[in-house]
Formats: sequence, structure tokens, C-alpha cells
Amino acid sequence: MSLVHHARPRREDGITTAEYAVGTAAGAGLAGLLYKMLSGGFGDKLLKTLFDHVLGLLGIG
Repeated sequence: MSLVHHARPRREDGITTAEYAVGTAAGAGLAGLLYKMLSGGFGDKLLKTLFDHVLGLLGIG
């Protein structure tokens, strides 16, 4: 009889706690950056430019 124990492969469903923490921190950082960019003058100019561009594509502006 063999004494070799065959380990079952571990399932890797989902993400681990460390990956979850890094993903959450990265998402929060990106959200903070976008908020700062869009709440200042840059955001106003960007939104106006996009709005004008869409109106131009529709033939309204």
C-alpha cells in the first residue's frame, strides 16, 4: 500500500482577502481622483466640451 498522499487542488473561486483590500483601495483612490478632477474647473470645461461635441454630432449645436 502506498503512503503517498495526493493533495487535492485548491479551488480559487473569487478573490482572496488581500486582493479584495487592494482592489477596494484602488477603487477608492480612483474615485477620489475623479471627484477632485470633475469638481474643479477642469470638470466643468470637460463636461461642456463633451456636451457641445454630442450636440454637434446630433446636428443641433
